[in-house]
This record gives sequence, structure tokens and C-alpha cells, in this order.
Amino acid sequence: MKKWFIAFAGLLLTVTLAGCGSQTVATTNGGKITESAYYSSLKGTSSGKQVLQQMILNKVLEKQYGSKVSKSAVTKQFNTYKSQYGSSFKSVLSQSGMTESSLKTEIRSNLLLKEAVKDNVTVSDAQLKKQFKSYQPKVTVAHILVSKKSTANTVISDLKGTKKSNLTSEFTKLAKKYSTDTATKNKGGKLSAFDSTDTSLDSTFKKAAFKLSTDEYTATPVKTQYGYHVILMLKNPGKGTINEHKAELKKQIIDNDMNDSTVLHNVVAKVLKKGNVSIKDNDLKNILSDYLSTSSSSKTSSSASSK
Repeated sequence: MKKWFIAFAGLLLTVTLAGCGSQTVATTNGGKITESAYYSSLKGTSSGKQVLQQMILNKVLEKQYGSKVSKSAVTKQFNTYKSQYGSSFKSVLSQSGMTESSLKTEIRSNLLLKEAVKDNVTVSDAQLKKQFKSYQPKVTVAHILVSKKSTANTVISDLKGTKKSNLTSEFTKLAKKYSTDTATKNKGGKLSAFDSTDTSLDSTFKKAAFKLSTDEYTATPVKTQYGYHVILMLKNPGKGTINEHKAELKKQIIDNDMNDSTVLHNVVAKVLKKGNVSIKDNDLKNILSDYLSTSSSSKTSSSASSK
């Protein structure tokens, strides 16, 4: 199950705290439960406190960064998730105790938090250089997957002597004939473009692919957990220079920071400090103490500097 959203407690709840009041929440033959009784009970639990923390954070994030997160950006990410899960999307939501509406709310919260990280984290030249060492821009390949090494060698043998101008068409024929990858064999084995941050492909597969120039194919079978691959590079723009990819490198570093609890803690502390939060309920007055007591006005260093 994909981690939908990284919150500062690492837990997301769709529950909301009810305001104090006498309105009845539920009735039983043993009596009724009022809003005030429900609130008093809930605020003493860790779940209740986490909900309030999240609600406060969402308010200050919306105030500070709301203009930077468009509705279309939320919809785009929502549709990405929906496409990834296909026909099982609704059941995945249900199993997670979520609705489409609550997912969109959490996507927005995550995008707001990301804007806060971008605004409060300093990415140094040294970090960019370090990120560039492992960086590979997006490439497009085709592959033929078979179960036996001997079959992969047959494919490679059949490709030998083929002119570069005819490689793609020949590879397409061989993919239809040999490939066991039913999702790509009728498309010439073509895969969606990927870069070094891709997590859906086998690392051995990616490593072999990145070594290829455009119109080159693997001279030996590439073994992964799925079988043996023959890979044809359809488009490799080349790694280029660090200056050409600074924006993408910074984005990758920020994405890494979104998974670093220390960076997030420091960023949230700064956001809450700027939000001028005041807790009116004495029983909850220390709910943000872990964040506000460690806040500072300086920018946080990216986690990449310590990795």
C-alpha cells in the first residue's frame, strides 16, 4: 500500500475534533453522549492530540503556502494514484479507511508541506554535486523478457548485424515472438521513460540500461528476479552537466527530505512558529511544545548533507 501522505506524526486520521457543546453525538438505552463529553474524552488520547496537531498544521500551511498549491496540482497527483491502482483503486481506499475526498485533502496537505520544505531548506552546492554522482536523466528503453538465458542469447544473436536504422523494427518483431512481458511485447517491449529515482524497476535492470547509448542493446542477458532481459536503448540524452540539471537535482533532494523525520520536524517547527499558534484549552497547552521549543529562524540544512 502506497504511503499516501507524510505528516509530522507519521499518522493521518480523518477524524475531526468536535467543538464543546451540548449537542448529542449518539444515544443509547444507557444515556446520551454529548459533543462536550466526546471532546473531553478524545482530547486526552494520543490520536485526538495528533488530529489537533494536524488540523493546526494544515491551517498555518494553508495560510503561508496555499497560493502555491493549485487545485490542478492536487487533481494531477490524485489521478496518478488512481491510474497506478486501476480497478483496485476504490478497494484500496476503502481498506485504508479513506474516500476520494479525504485523499485529495491529504494530497493537498502533503503538497503544502512540500512547499514549506522547499522554502525552509537550504540545498548547498556540495549536496547538488553529491546528488549528481548517482543522477541519470530520463531514458526510454525497450526490453524483451524471457525465462531462459539461452533464449536471451538467441535474441541477441538475432540482433547482431542489424543496421542501427532497422534496430527498433527488428527488436519489435523479436519482442512479439519471444517476450513473456504481456504488457509490453505487442508494443515492441517499450517501457515508460525512467530516471535514477525510479523505484518500480529492478536496480540491476536500470544499471544495465543506463550504460547504453541510443540505439545500443545489451551484449549479454541481464538477469533479474523476473528472468532474463535484452534491453534496447531507444533514447538516452546523456548525463550532461550539473548546471543543466540543477532544478531536477534540487527537486530530488527535496523529495528525499520529505522522507526525513528530522528535516520535517525542523520545518514544521518553523512553520508553526510563524503561524503564531495559541492553544486556548489548558489541557492541551503543551501539545506543540516539541516543535515550538526547538524552532529557529534560520533555514534547515537538507538531510542530504548528512548522508
